[in-house]
Amino acid sequence: MRKLSELAPGDRGKVVTVAGDAEAARRLMEMGLMRGITVEVVRRAPMGDPLEVKVRGFMLTLRRAEAEHIEVE
Repeated sequence: MRKLSELAPGDRGKVVTVAGDAEAARRLMEMGLMRGITVEVVRRAPMGDPLEVKVRGFMLTLRRAEAEHIEVE
């Protein structure tokens, strides 16, 4: 398993866990990042933060710190 923050643009992964404190995890899940959902990294900012991912057909921008709480396979 890898963290979402480790994927390169064009890579896809299936969400395995959403970790972090309860409030942060709940917020990420409210944005559609739930176990079993496929996400694709679309692009990264030049310094790697933030990154843009495609989830359920829409684009979502995450900070690297948020993406490190999401494990994918």
